[in-house]
Amino acid sequence: MKFRYSVVALALAGSALAVGCGGGSGGGAPDFSGGATEEIGEPIAHVNGMPVGTVEFDQAASRRGPGETDLDAAARKEVLDKLVEEKLLYQEAVRQKIDRDPKIQKMMVNTLLKKEVYGTIKNNDITDDELKKYFDEHKDEFIVPAKVQIKDILIKVEAGKTEDDAKKEAERILGEVKAKPDQFKELAIKYSQGPYARRGGDLGFVSTKGKPGVDQKIVDEAFKMEKDQISGVIKADDGFHIITVANKREQVERTFDQMKSSVLRKVKSERYKEKYDAYVAGIKKNAKVEVDEKKLADHKIERKAGPAPGGPGGLQLGGEDAPGGMPGGLTIRPGGPTAGGALPAGAEEGGDAH
Repeated sequence: MKFRYSVVALALAGSALAVGCGGGSGGGAPDFSGGATEEIGEPIAHVNGMPVGTVEFDQAASRRGPGETDLDAAARKEVLDKLVEEKLLYQEAVRQKIDRDPKIQKMMVNTLLKKEVYGTIKNNDITDDELKKYFDEHKDEFIVPAKVQIKDILIKVEAGKTEDDAKKEAERILGEVKAKPDQFKELAIKYSQGPYARRGGDLGFVSTKGKPGVDQKIVDEAFKMEKDQISGVIKADDGFHIITVANKREQVERTFDQMKSSVLRKVKSERYKEKYDAYVAGIKKNAKVEVDEKKLADHKIERKAGPAPGGPGGLQLGGEDAPGGMPGGLTIRPGGPTAGGALPAGAEEGGDAH
């Protein structure tokens, strides 16, 4: 992974050099010279003009083992040879235009955003007063809602089965359930035509807001019921239901001290988005973007196998492609990044160590 990251970091700088010197369009060989001294240290070697600096040499030497405080001439040569190989491989990758691969571009974007956006915001930049103010203004976001665990038997109205037939079948099954309430799971597996039948009809814990794919009528009815109560036959859009409430969880209101880590993540996420929006706006300002509106409107989309990175229209940042293995979870979509509780790639992990 460390080798992979060093190549990606180099690719970011090298790709810009290649484009700037015409190497990306066949206008000449890429120029690999240069490199900021503060980033790579003093050059101790050059590979086709590309410097190998003391900073990366020290990093590579340190990976040989904590016990080796100094290296003899042979060991130093071995470390340098490895760095030379990496530079040569990188240069060959640029010549072959591998930086045009979407996966490589995604890693390059991760590296750029870590440097320009996420690496600029630290936990200590946010005071306790700011966190408390955010908590007080968004208390509803930190309340754990009441939930009920619903188990369901669904009888559908299908071809060859009228609504009246389906209702009568549901009423017959209800009789069995009431006679053997402790066997609801087995009866759901036997009779239910719902998507959760194989799980004994267990829909899991659901809040009053409902659950995708579950008729809201079922949820509303469940919240009126007591634990272990068996419902009557409930008519819904997808058929007739029999439900029971296996468990209940009451609403829980958390204190600021309990939720401080979560508040920090939310505040940082908002600041990341602000920083991202401003950074991208600055880049767009000097960019020349030309769109063929007719082609955009007329193009027939061909669905590719597998989901797009980050979901529809998004670039997922983080995970194993994140620079340095930083935590992922941030999706770049039109309008900026969004986070689902996870910190973006390159972000500093919070905790209560604030």
